[in-house]
Amino acid sequence: MIFANVINLLLFIPLAAYVVWFLLRGRKMEPSMKVSSTLPFTKETMSFRNRLVHAPFVLRVIALSMIIIVLARPQSTDNWEESSIEGIDIMLATDVSTSMLAMDLRPNRIEAAKEVAANFVNSRKNDNIGLTIFAGESFTQCPLTIDHAVVLNMLNAVKCDIAMNGVIEDGTAIGMGIANAVSRLKESKAKSKVIILLTDGSNNSGEISPEAAAEIAKEFGVRIYTIGVGTNNQTAPFPYGGEIINVPVEIDETTLTNIAKITNGRYYRATSKESLGEIYSEIDKLERTILQAKQFNAYHEEYHIFALLALLAILLEVALRNTLLRKIP
Repeated sequence: MIFANVINLLLFIPLAAYVVWFLLRGRKMEPSMKVSSTLPFTKETMSFRNRLVHAPFVLRVIALSMIIIVLARPQSTDNWEESSIEGIDIMLATDVSTSMLAMDLRPNRIEAAKEVAANFVNSRKNDNIGLTIFAGESFTQCPLTIDHAVVLNMLNAVKCDIAMNGVIEDGTAIGMGIANAVSRLKESKAKSKVIILLTDGSNNSGEISPEAAAEIAKEFGVRIYTIGVGTNNQTAPFPYGGEIINVPVEIDETTLTNIAKITNGRYYRATSKESLGEIYSEIDKLERTILQAKQFNAYHEEYHIFALLALLAILLEVALRNTLLRKIP
């Protein structure tokens, strides 16, 4: 909880002085008389009315305290807030073609690729990260954002059935995937701009060749790290028509290596989780830059409970002064 008018809390100082004044004044105004012995009064018990004699003062202090808090405007917050963080801009370009359902990585290539990407996102806490997916064509799944929970949710929702169901054309348009990611990075002011390309590496579709797309990325200062997803076996099990058949493993490592070389990046073969360690250490060496991040924080007024307590205290004080503690002039 925060206070919009925190300076009003200084009103507790005169309130504290009022309490001290009341205590000192009360001692001087207590009635007294001299008696030879207090023995006759030892068995006297304090009445209920006498026990409540200071209740109005306590209730008044409570009411004034609550009013001061109300004046300070207590709030809970979740508004838009800009902050400067140190990081880089990264676009994940993930292949979602049907060939990514090959099961040479467990449980299949697409799920292994998603796990690779998720681990990477979790390791880059201060980076703007976005997600592009591609098969025979490409589109942006998630624009650049510092909200990594959104990126992970969008990544988790990636499936290869969008090509199988005709949502987009099937195939592997690596060039289109790179071009789409570059379009999201070209306006970035970050000194380091990176694309992490995850694919089975066999380009067979799209209007832009992978090398041409890499040249475009180079012009905009974008570095591309390519990851070929697949084992070194000649064939891989593939689900087809309710059966498992063997299909050739065709990772075009030459193309992926050329893409990385053109943009001063690096090519990796993702045959296990351990191979990602090299990617993390390589990107950690990149020059970092100060980025402006926006976070949403809406302010909600929380004075209602304090105002209610103040009202109840005032009403109770008035009720006591006019009933049990009523004074006759």
